Amino acid sequence: MIFNDPDRIRALTPLNPFDRLEDGRPKAPDDLLERLKLVTNDEAWGVLERGHGYHYQFEGDWNVHLQPTVPLVGRVVTASYVHLRPDFHEVVQGIGASEGRSGGQNTWIIDQLGPGDVLVVDLFGKVEDGTFIGDNLATAARARTGTGMIIDGGIRDSIRIAEFTDFPVYCRGIHPSAIYEVTLREVNGPIRIGNTTVMPGDAVLGTPAGVTFIPPHLLQTVVERSEDTRQRDVFGKLRLAEGVYTSGDIDVSTWAEHIEADYAKWLPTQS
Repeated sequence: MIFNDPDRIRALTPLNPFDRLEDGRPKAPDDLLERLKLVTNDEAWGVLERGHGYHYQFEGDWNVHLQPTVPLVGRVVTASYVHLRPDFHEVVQGIGASEGRSGGQNTWIIDQLGPGDVLVVDLFGKVEDGTFIGDNLATAARARTGTGMIIDGGIRDSIRIAEFTDFPVYCRGIHPSAIYEVTLREVNGPIRIGNTTVMPGDAVLGTPAGVTFIPPHLLQTVVERSEDTRQRDVFGKLRLAEGVYTSGDIDVSTWAEHIEADYAKWLPTQS
C-alpha cells in the first residue's frame, strides 16, 4: 500500500498546469472550482469526450444521492479497497501503526482530508458490510473539507447524514451494517468508479445527473467553454426576442459570420 507518495502522484499527473498540494496532488485554483459549480455534466462531457478523447469520465448510475440540489465540486482524494486477505490486512495494519494512525482504516483517510478535498472511494460496489461512513465520520469529513463524498459502496446512518444540507453524498446503497472484511489498498492512486477512471487531484463536478472527473489540464477549458455557452445562450435569446434573427439562424452548431461579429460586439457590454 502506498500512502500519499508525492513523487508518485507527480509522476502520475505530469500534465498538471497548476501548483501542487503538499501530498503532490494538482491544486486546481479555488476560483476555477467556484466557477465549475455552474457547469453541467453535458458541457464538461462535450469538452472531455468530443474534444480530447476522454471517454470514461462520467458516472451517472447512483442508487443514492443525498442533497442532489447542492453541486459537489473539489479536488479528488482517491482511496481503494480490496476484499479481506488476512496476511495483507496485517501488513496494512502494521503500516498504519508505524505511522501513528488510529481507529479504523476508513478513519485514516478522513483524518488527512483538507479544505476543498472530495474523497472518492472504490469499495467495488459493496453495500452490506461496505458502509464507508456513518454520521460520525460524515461529520468529520464535512468539517475538514466543506464539500461532500463519492463512495462506490455503501453508507449507514443516512437519515443523520442527510441532515447535513451542505454535504452531498453519492453512493451505491444504504445498510445498517458496519464496514467489515475489507482492507485499504491504496490512497491517492488511480481508481475505477463504475465506468470512470479517476486520478488524485482531478476536479470533480457532481450534479443531479451524476459525477464527472475532470483532469486538471482540461479544467480551465471546461469552465471557459461552459461560460461561453451560457453567454451565447443569453445573446441568442435576446436577439430572437428582438426579432433580429430567426430560430434557424440561432439554433445551429455554428453561427454565420455576421452573427458571430454581432456577438463579439455585444459581449464586452456584459462585463
